[in-house]
Amino acid sequence: MSSILPVNVDDLLHRRSVESVRMEFKATWDERVTGPQVLKTICAFANDFHNLNGGYVVLGIEERDGQGVFPPRGLDSTQLAAAQRWIQGQCKRIDPEYRPILSPEEVEGRLVLVVWAPASGIRPHRAPAGDGTNAKFFWVRLGAETVNAEPRSHLFQELMAQTAKVPWDDRRSNDAKIEDLRETKVREFLRDVRSGLLDLEDGHEVYRRLRITTKVNDHEVPRNIGLLFFSKDPEAWIRGAHIEVVQFAADRAGDVQEERIFRGPLADQLNDCLNYLENLSSHHLQKQPDRPRVRGWVSYPMAALRETLVNAVYHRSYDVDQPEPTKVYLYPGRVEVISYPGPVPGVEAHHLLPDAQLRPAPARNRRIGELLKELGLAEGRLSGLQKVFRAMEDNGSPVPRFEVDEQRTYFLATLPAHPEYAALSALRDAAHLRTLGQENDALRRVESAWSANPASAILATEVIRSLAADGKLEQAEQTLATFEEQGHSQAVPHVRNALIDALMDAGETRGALRLLEAQRHLAALGQDAIDAAILARRGRDSRLAHRYFVSAGEAVHSDPRALLEFAQTKLWLAVEAQRERQHDSNRRLLAEARELLERVLQLITSRTRHAWAWREMARTLQWQQAPVREVEEAYGKAIELLPEESRFAEELARVRSGGVR
Repeated sequence: MSSILPVNVDDLLHRRSVESVRMEFKATWDERVTGPQVLKTICAFANDFHNLNGGYVVLGIEERDGQGVFPPRGLDSTQLAAAQRWIQGQCKRIDPEYRPILSPEEVEGRLVLVVWAPASGIRPHRAPAGDGTNAKFFWVRLGAETVNAEPRSHLFQELMAQTAKVPWDDRRSNDAKIEDLRETKVREFLRDVRSGLLDLEDGHEVYRRLRITTKVNDHEVPRNIGLLFFSKDPEAWIRGAHIEVVQFAADRAGDVQEERIFRGPLADQLNDCLNYLENLSSHHLQKQPDRPRVRGWVSYPMAALRETLVNAVYHRSYDVDQPEPTKVYLYPGRVEVISYPGPVPGVEAHHLLPDAQLRPAPARNRRIGELLKELGLAEGRLSGLQKVFRAMEDNGSPVPRFEVDEQRTYFLATLPAHPEYAALSALRDAAHLRTLGQENDALRRVESAWSANPASAILATEVIRSLAADGKLEQAEQTLATFEEQGHSQAVPHVRNALIDALMDAGETRGALRLLEAQRHLAALGQDAIDAAILARRGRDSRLAHRYFVSAGEAVHSDPRALLEFAQTKLWLAVEAQRERQHDSNRRLLAEARELLERVLQLITSRTRHAWAWREMARTLQWQQAPVREVEEAYGKAIELLPEESRFAEELARVRSGGVR
C-alpha cells in the first residue's frame, strides 16, 4: 500500500473510489509527447473547475473503454526516474507554480507512477501549450478531456470567478487547534478506506498527507473538512452540523411522536441516523413479523432513503450563514429530507426529473464528497438522483419528488410511501388483535382485507403466514395460486417465498426446495432473489442458493446480510471443491468470498453481523494460507465485537495450537 496517497491504490486504479473524470491513464512515458499532455492535465486538475478536488494521472497503465488495462504495461526504472524528474522540473513552468504529489507504485509486479494533483488554493493556473512556443493557457477538465478554457468564454469566465476561491470544506479554521482532531477517528477512516497512510506513526504527518490541516505562519491548524469528519463535536465550530429526525403522527399539524438528533463526526452522524431509520418502517414504526420478506414493500426502499440523506449532507452548505441542520421528517405517507440552501447554480428544477440529464456544475463541497465516496457512502458524480428513481421504481413506489424554490433557499426531497401502505392498516389491526389473544379475529381481519384486494402481495403474504401457522398448508397454497392469477407478475416470487418459508417452518423442507427450484423460471430479481437464496441456504442447498444470489445482481452489494450469506455460501462451495480436488474453483471461490466479506465490513450493519463477517474472514484467510498473524487479527476483531460468542475463542485457540478446521 502507498504511504503517500490517502486512497487505496488498488481501489484508485480500478476506479472504485474516484470517478473516471478524475482519472487519466497513460500507457507509456515520452517527455516529448506524453510529457506536455500530463503537464496540461495536472494544470487542469489543479484548477479543479468542478470542485471535485483535483485528480490523478497514472503512467504505465493503458486505458481502454474508460478503464485501466491490467496487468499494467509498466515503466522500467529508468523511465520512472525520468518521468519524475521531468514532471518536477516542468511543473515550475505552471503559472503560478504548482507541485503535484508523485507516488511510484508497484502493481502486479510492474512499476507505475501515480501523479496526484489536488485542487489548488491559488487557482487559476496556466500551463504551456506544448506546441514548442512559450504560450500558456488555462486548462480545465470537461468530462474525461483536458481542454483550453480561453476559447470557450463561459468556461473562462467561470474559472476566473473562482480565482483564489477555496470551497468552505477546504478552508482553514483559525479558531481550532490541531489537538481538536481525534487521531483515533482519522486512523479509523484510513483503515476503512484501506489507505497506506495508516502505516505512518506520526499523526501530524498523517494529517498533512490527508490534507485535513494546513500551515499558518509557524504552526498548523485544521481545515474545516478535518473538523467535520474527525473532531469530537463539529458543532463547536460549525453551527447546524447535525441531522434532525422528527416523526409525526399525522401531517404537519399532527403530534410529534419522537424527535432524535444525531451529532458527532459527519460519517458517524450518517451511519447512526441510517441505522435508526432502518429500524423504522415509516408510519407503523415497527418491523412486521415477516419483515425480511416484505422489505421494500413497506413505505420506502432503504436504498432510496440512504442516497437521499447522503445527498443532503453532501450538497448542503455548512458556512456560517447557514445554521440550519439537515432535517428528516417522517409522515404516515411520505418521508421528507430537507437541506439548506438549494442546489448550486446550473442545477435547475427540470434537472431533477426522472431520466433528466443533469448538467455538470461545480460541487459545493469537494472534500466532503471525496471522503464520503471513499467510505462508500456517496455515489459517483451526477448518479445519485437516478439511483433514487431506480430504487423507488424497482420497489413499486410512486415517483420521488425533488423541490427547489426560486430563491434556492432549500432543497426538499420527498419519498412517497408504497401503494400497499393502506394494506398495512389491516396488518396493524391484526397485530393488535393477536396481542389480545384473538387469533381467529386477526386472521379474519387480514383475509377480509385480502378479499377486497387480492392483488396485494403484502396481504397475500400475511394470509399465507397465518394459515400456515394454523397448519392449513393446502389453503396457504391456494392463496398463492389465487395471487398468481390476480397479482402483479413481478410480485409472484415475493409471495412464493412466503409459502416456501412457511413450508420450511412446518418441516416440509423437500417441498419447499422443490418450489424454490421450480420458481427459478420466474426470474426472481433483487430482494426477492436474495430472500430465495437465504431460504435455499436454510434448506442446505448451497448450489441453488448461489444461483439465486447471482441472479439478485447489484441488490446484494448494498445488503450486509445478503453479502455475508453469499460469502458463507461461497465458502461452503469452496470446501466442496477442495474435497473434489477442484483446486482452481476452490481458490476462485475463496477469493470471491473474501471480496464479499470486505464489502460487509465497509457497510453499516449490526455489531453481530460485523463480528460474524470477521469470523468468516478469519476462516477464509486460513484456507488461503495467509500468515497466522492475519488470521489471529481477524478472530480478535470478531471476539472484540461479540465477546459472548464462545466459538470464536475456541476456533482461535485451535489456530494457535496448529489445529485445522
